[in-house]
Amino acid sequence: MRNRIAFESPKKQAIETARTRLLIGGTLMAAAFFVVGARLFELAVFSDNADLRRAASREIARPTTMARADIIDRNGVLLATSLTTPSLFADPRKIADPVDTARRIVDVLPDLSEEVVAARLASGKSFVWLRRNLTPRQQFEVNRLGIPGLDFEREERRVYPHGRLASHIVGFTNVDNVGLAGIEKSMDAAIAGSGTPLRLSIDIRVQQILRQELAGQIEKFKAIGGGAIVLDVETGEIVAMVSLPDFDPNAAGQAPDETRFNRNTLGVYELGSVFKIFNHAIALETGVASFSSRYDATKPIRIARFTISDFHPEKRWLTVPEIFQHSSNIGSAKIALDIGTQVQRSYLGHLGLLRRTSVELPEQAQPIYPAHWREINTMTISYGHGIAVSPLHLVSAVAAVVNGGILRPATLVERNAAQSAGVQVFSAVTSDQMRRLLRLVVETGTGRNADAKGYLVGGKTGTAEKQVNGAYKRNALISSFVGAFPVTAPRFIVYAMLDEPKGIAETFGYATGGWTAAPVVRGVVARMAPLFGIAPLDDAPPEIRRAINVNANAGPAVRSRSHATN
Repeated sequence: MRNRIAFESPKKQAIETARTRLLIGGTLMAAAFFVVGARLFELAVFSDNADLRRAASREIARPTTMARADIIDRNGVLLATSLTTPSLFADPRKIADPVDTARRIVDVLPDLSEEVVAARLASGKSFVWLRRNLTPRQQFEVNRLGIPGLDFEREERRVYPHGRLASHIVGFTNVDNVGLAGIEKSMDAAIAGSGTPLRLSIDIRVQQILRQELAGQIEKFKAIGGGAIVLDVETGEIVAMVSLPDFDPNAAGQAPDETRFNRNTLGVYELGSVFKIFNHAIALETGVASFSSRYDATKPIRIARFTISDFHPEKRWLTVPEIFQHSSNIGSAKIALDIGTQVQRSYLGHLGLLRRTSVELPEQAQPIYPAHWREINTMTISYGHGIAVSPLHLVSAVAAVVNGGILRPATLVERNAAQSAGVQVFSAVTSDQMRRLLRLVVETGTGRNADAKGYLVGGKTGTAEKQVNGAYKRNALISSFVGAFPVTAPRFIVYAMLDEPKGIAETFGYATGGWTAAPVVRGVVARMAPLFGIAPLDDAPPEIRRAINVNANAGPAVRSRSHATN
């Protein structure tokens, strides 16, 4: 019995010890939970909540932004993307000496203002931004300062790998990734928060070609700027569009206002003789005139206080093709009188020349035309005076003239022919006749400098004096050329415009479209055609000649060589 008691005593003792330990452990855990709960209650009810308020102030200071989709060209080349970068902020309550701290920060971030930084650090707030979107090197240098109260937050920064090359098209965003210009602004809702890249219609290779050719002529003729466009006549897609001077969207805030001005969509100009394309097309479409029709261009037209004359007058009766070939203002005005004011205005409206374009850019201008369309307006508009449109207006309308007569909305977003339904403005017959006239101008008329060997370019020159303070300035020209190729079955429109070019010895002092803008088109066509598999053609075979020759009954003078320069 004594042995049994001796055996049970250690067992009972072990159970009691374990129970005691469990009781102590449970008590400690309960105490810990109580302390944590009490602290949370204190923070929620009694504390000044400094940390929580700082977090809230950070959200107020910086609007919540969602990731933006990439923007790519038609071949998938990256045009705009977002990168994660550090942004520097401070808790001014932890800054002991705002003035000294500001001095040290500006030493490593010299683009900041020491006075502004010091004022922010002395504000007494719990959160202030000091510098958004730092580079890794800048973050490293700030960290080396070892200043309490400075910290970083990761943010997205919009980056444009090609810099200024497509700046007027792509546009830019602000520091909070909100679109402010170009596609970034007009399609902000579609880009923000989307994981699918936005594919544009432009080809960055053609964009580079177009910019190089235009910039070369601007420099050569000391122009103040210029614009150029390549458009697919089958779809209305803009394949390239350049406005010079341009800017770097990675530093858009530092760019002068004039560099952000898009001459192709926001600028409206009297474009001169390129408008004769529409005058002739309307006349042929309505049956007012045919290739065999003749008009008296022996002397200028005097109407009221105005005189309409030719740059290089032929001083004889001219056929309709000759009027186009020699770019006769007199002949064009007389054709317009036969067309009539109402018909002229109606067709220009159908061509989209009296309203804003459809392109997906916020930077657009309304065309300027007469409120009261009188007979004198009808005559001058026939050769591009008295109406101001953007280059994109012109290019879209010319595409309709050469592509079989269909006006398709211009677009910067990739689409195919099935998505490019348009409106029939001219018949296929009229379109064919106009292609022949356009080729005539390049072969023997004012556009010979646009003739890219083997690619059958057809086009028209245009030269007009600019209006300055309501008056025409004689030596301030808008010189342009619009071309289509290959003219037998056009695929692309190529347009170039120089703003205030200056004549040089090589051009005998002329700064007209045939001398300044036509070579841009020639260079672009020769360089871009191989990219699209367009092979050069021999224009000598009979079937090619039949496709481009003007009907023989237009008269032998049609095929003579002209020395006009506009």
